[in-house]
Amino acid sequence: MASNSNPPDVSMSSDSDSDYQPAEEAEEEDEQSEGEMLAQAYLERLLAGESDDDQDNQEEGGAREDEIQFGDIQVEIEEVPSNADETEAENAERSEPDLFTFFQILLLISQFAVARTRRRVLRLLQNSEIGRIFRFAPDDDEDEDDRWLPRRQRPDPDRFPKVPSDAGTELMNSGLFGTNPTQTVTSRDRVSLEKKKKLAWRIMERELAVGNSATEKLNNRRLAQGMIPSTNADMIIHYDEPVYSGQFSDDGNFFFSANKDYHVRMYDTSNPYKWRYYKTVEYPFGSWTLTDASLSPDNKYLAYTSIKSQVCLAPTDPNDMGDPYILDLADMPAGRPNTAQRLRFGGSFGIWSIRYSGDGERLVAGTTGGSIVVYDIEARRSLHRIPGHDEDVNAVCFADSSSPHILYSGSDDTTLKVWDTRSLGDSRAAGAFIGHIEGLTYIDSKGDGRYILSNGKDQSMKLWDLRMVMPSGEFERIKPQRRATAEHHFDYRWGTYDEDDWYQDRHDNSLVTFRGHKVLRTLIRCHFSPPGSTNSRYVYSGSEDGKVFIWNMDATLAGVIDVFAATKNSRPFPAANYDMGWDNTTPTQWRTCVRDASWHPSAPMIVASAWSGYGMSTGTCTAHSWNDGAEDDDAEPKMGARVNEKLEHDPEFYARSSPRTMRTRYRFR
Repeated sequence: MASNSNPPDVSMSSDSDSDYQPAEEAEEEDEQSEGEMLAQAYLERLLAGESDDDQDNQEEGGAREDEIQFGDIQVEIEEVPSNADETEAENAERSEPDLFTFFQILLLISQFAVARTRRRVLRLLQNSEIGRIFRFAPDDDEDEDDRWLPRRQRPDPDRFPKVPSDAGTELMNSGLFGTNPTQTVTSRDRVSLEKKKKLAWRIMERELAVGNSATEKLNNRRLAQGMIPSTNADMIIHYDEPVYSGQFSDDGNFFFSANKDYHVRMYDTSNPYKWRYYKTVEYPFGSWTLTDASLSPDNKYLAYTSIKSQVCLAPTDPNDMGDPYILDLADMPAGRPNTAQRLRFGGSFGIWSIRYSGDGERLVAGTTGGSIVVYDIEARRSLHRIPGHDEDVNAVCFADSSSPHILYSGSDDTTLKVWDTRSLGDSRAAGAFIGHIEGLTYIDSKGDGRYILSNGKDQSMKLWDLRMVMPSGEFERIKPQRRATAEHHFDYRWGTYDEDDWYQDRHDNSLVTFRGHKVLRTLIRCHFSPPGSTNSRYVYSGSEDGKVFIWNMDATLAGVIDVFAATKNSRPFPAANYDMGWDNTTPTQWRTCVRDASWHPSAPMIVASAWSGYGMSTGTCTAHSWNDGAEDDDAEPKMGARVNEKLEHDPEFYARSSPRTMRTRYRFR
C-alpha cells in the first residue's frame, strides 16, 4: 500500500529546512563559543544519520549515550566587576550574540526533536494497516517537510481490462450468449433507425405471424434480448427488516424472499404480473440473519440457513403449515463429530451458502472457516467436510443443473475452486480459477457445465470457462508467489474501495471482467440472465449504490435499473426510532443497497431484493418489467403499487411524512 522508498537523507535537504541564519557579527569572529561548539557537534551527528532511525527499536524513555541531555546543559552567569574596563555598551554588544546563539541552539534542538517524532509516526503509518486510511501522493508544490511522507507509485491508468472485451465480443458473435443483431436485420429494418420502432415492428410481425418459421424464431430471440426491464417499479413490497435473498424458481411459478428477521416469505408467481402470497416459514434460533435459501429441483422443498450449522427444510405446499425439518450438517458419518473431528474442523460452524444438487438428493454448503460440506438428505448425514479454502466459503454451486458431480466454491481467500464430488476423499480440488484480488461474494453457474460467473470485493465480476481452469498442482506451486495471498484483504463492510488498489493478477485465467458496480457492505450477488426471457444475452449484479447493473458479454453496459430512485421515500419515516430514545444523529436519509436480483425465466421482469429505507433499516422487493419507458399504464394493479409482505395495500405506505416532520413531532415525547 505504501511506498517502499526510504526517507531522503537529511544532508540532502535545502537551506529552507532550517530557520538558522548566523549573524554577521558571528561570521567575523575567529573563535566559537562553547555553546556553538556543542551545537555544531550535535548537527554533525544528525547529518551523519546517527540519531533517528537507530532509536526506533529502543524502549520509550530509553536514553542514548550520545544524546544531548537537557539536564547537562548549564548556564553560568558571571558577575562583572563595577570597575571593569569595558563600558556598559560594550558588555551589551558582546552578550547579545551569545544570547542569540543560545536561543538558536534551543530552537534547533526542538526542531530536530519534532522532526524525529514526525518521522516515527509516518513510519508507523507506512508499515501498518492504519496507513490504508491515508492516501499520500507527491505533489510538485509540496512542502519540504512532506518529503518523508510514504509515497505510492502512480498506477497505470490503462491497467483495467479493455472494454469492449475481445473475448466477450467473440462470445456474443458465437451464438452461445444470444443472437447477433446483424443476423436479424432486414432491409425494412434499416429504414427504421430507432430501436423502439424496430422492436414494435417485430412485435407486430409476431402477432400477425408474418414470415416463415426461421424468421419467426429469430424475431422471438431478438425480442427477448431487447426487452430489458426499466427503473419504474410495477410493485414495491415493503418489509420491516432488510432482504438478503430473493429468487424465482426455474419455472417462474414461485418466488421466495429471505429476510433478516429469520423468515422466508413464499409467493405464487405463475402470473408474473399478479402475485399471490401464500406462506411464511421461520428459522428458529437463528444467528444474526438468514444467509441463503435454495429450492429443490421439483420446487417441493426450500432449504434455508443462518450462521449456524443447521439447515431448515420447509415444504412449499401452502397447506402444509408444520414446522420445518432441521438438518444438522455437523453430523458426520458416525453421528456427532468426535473430538478428533472437532479439533480438525473447529466444531460448530456457520453457513454462508446452500445449494441443492441437480438430482435433489444432496445439499452442498459453504461455511465459516473455509470448509465445504456435502450432505445426504435421505441418509440425514454429512458425506464430506472438506477444508478446501484458507478463509470463509461465501458461495457454492453446481456446474450442471442436471448433474451433482462438478462443484464450484468461492472464498474470501480470493480463489474459485473446482471439485469433483466423486473424488472428495483426499480433499484435493480438481483445479482453481485465479484473477480476483479480493474475496469472492457470490458465484453462479450458467447450468451448461462450462461457464461460471463470480462477484468479488475488488469491485469486479468475472466470467470463467471451465476449459481454462488451472490444475491444482500448478495452483499450489504459484500460490505463495501471489500478491493477493500475502496482502491483507479489504474490509468491504465498512470501507470505500480505492480504485488505485486495483491491479491485474499476472496469473489471471478469467475470460471477461465486468466493472462499474459496487460490492460493498454485504455479499452482493450476480447471475446469468435466463435463456427464455433474455436469450442468455446478459449478466447482471446488484450494487451497494442501489442499482442493478446489466452487462452485455463484451463488458459493455446494456442497462441499469435504479432501485433507489424507484423506492425513495416510498414509506413514512419510522417514528418508532424516536420512541426508543434515539437522538438526532439517527440516519434519516433514504438509502438502498441491492443485495440480490432475479430475472424471471419467461417474462421480461427483474425482482430486486434490497436493504432499503431510512438508514437501510428496512427492506424491499421491487418488480421491474419492460414497459418501453412508460411512466404509468391502465392495467391493474397500477404501476408503483406499495404493499406489505403479504401483498396487502397499506395506506401507511402512501403517507407523506418527511423525516423533518417526524423529528418535530417526536422530539418532545
